[in-house]
Amino acid sequence: MAFFIHTIMKRTKIKELIATEPSGQEVTVKGWVRTFRNNSFIAINDGSTINNIQAVVNFENTDEATLKRITPGACLRVTGSLIASQGKGQKVEIAVKEMEIYGDAESDVTKPNVYPLQPKAHSLEFLREIAHLRFRTNTFGAVFRIRHNLAFAVHQFFHERGFVYMHTPIITASDAEGAGEMFRVTTLDINNPPKTETGEIDFKQDFFGKSTNLTVSGQLEGELAAMAFGDVYTFGPTFRAENSNTTRHLAEFWMIEPEMAFYDLNDNMDLAEELLQYVIKYALEHNREDIEFLSQRLFDEEKQKPQTERSEMTLLEKLQFCIDNKFERVTYTQAIDILRESNHNKKKKFQYLVNEWGTDLQSEHERYLVEKHFKKPVILTDYPKEIKSFYMRQNEDGKTVRAMDILFPGIGEIVGGSQREERLELLETRMKELHLPIEEMYWYLDTRRFGACPHAGFGLGFERLVLFVTGMTNIRDVIAFPRTPKSAEF
Repeated sequence: MAFFIHTIMKRTKIKELIATEPSGQEVTVKGWVRTFRNNSFIAINDGSTINNIQAVVNFENTDEATLKRITPGACLRVTGSLIASQGKGQKVEIAVKEMEIYGDAESDVTKPNVYPLQPKAHSLEFLREIAHLRFRTNTFGAVFRIRHNLAFAVHQFFHERGFVYMHTPIITASDAEGAGEMFRVTTLDINNPPKTETGEIDFKQDFFGKSTNLTVSGQLEGELAAMAFGDVYTFGPTFRAENSNTTRHLAEFWMIEPEMAFYDLNDNMDLAEELLQYVIKYALEHNREDIEFLSQRLFDEEKQKPQTERSEMTLLEKLQFCIDNKFERVTYTQAIDILRESNHNKKKKFQYLVNEWGTDLQSEHERYLVEKHFKKPVILTDYPKEIKSFYMRQNEDGKTVRAMDILFPGIGEIVGGSQREERLELLETRMKELHLPIEEMYWYLDTRRFGACPHAGFGLGFERLVLFVTGMTNIRDVIAFPRTPKSAEF
């Protein structure tokens, strides 16, 4: 006979059930089949935890047609008694009394539309091709539960400290970074756009009456709000039309950007360090099983590499390392001296040799400072103004600005920020040097005209944070549906 649900019972999530003492109580679970063994043992997962729960079917009382439908990927509901498990590695299991199959999943590889996540190892490259289904794997289930808790922890951190959460514009007419690599937003007919008398596209006829783009940062608008609320933060999507296919770049990504009135560079560094340690600790406390799973996965991956390429720390050790150590604070000038005099540089082990002051540091230099020299997270400060953005406060030496970057093991820069230039004359001079449109940015300069004050802020790329905490090696694997050059699937 087939099982069908006749009893309406409240669903219990598997995460809750596996922490429950079994006493034969009747429970209902709804989820997706991971495996089905010996026509008896169904491993069910509902996404609430990396762990499955085993449901035991009495196959003698179940018709063959129903048994054939219990395949990997099928969605079902089971009701039964929660009992102590007889198997290893699990405390409880469900003795099935009633069952309903919500949705089938074809498992016969000789037929079309076969469920692609069969019980075997799949490469991350393959899983990116089926990103709409990869959430159902252990690896991506762990990654996105961690991502959720990191996002929650960010909001909780700022809320506890009295910050105001600002939703800054996604569509903007300004380029906050001055990089020019932006996605245009338009309603004009791209095949026949209106033209001016000089033959240029007439953006006055566009939807907003001017040329607009997707934002690369909410910082500038955040500064405006900080001049009223004191402490604010943004947490939203940002976009960059950089034609890069590296493991560290996305065209669409999320940024956390706090801006604080009356903060100097030291206050800024203190807050950034506190934020990073807070959210990492939160993930360790609330996603321990997920992180342990990803740590083991990374360890198994590392074993396949030559000894010289293996990480010196496990993922768990790396995360604890960032919580336990006070971040080392070093000026850019000091860092250049350390790198230039290092054996690594003298023996030409760096791909990019460090020879002179003013060079932009590469990830290999940042990692050397963290992993080899100081053996702790590092905050670099006071960079040459020529390699930093226009809005950073200039130091008295005329050569450097009050910038700060936080460097982490394995990833290099994870936070970039600065004390902002609040002096109108110096800010305007710097904007002229970089040929930035002063008149169009009157609104930004008004905060320097009307009640200016010292202030600071920083940006934390959320995907970089998730990449670090999960130990994944490609940023496309820590965002649900990655947007990259020539790829906008799903």
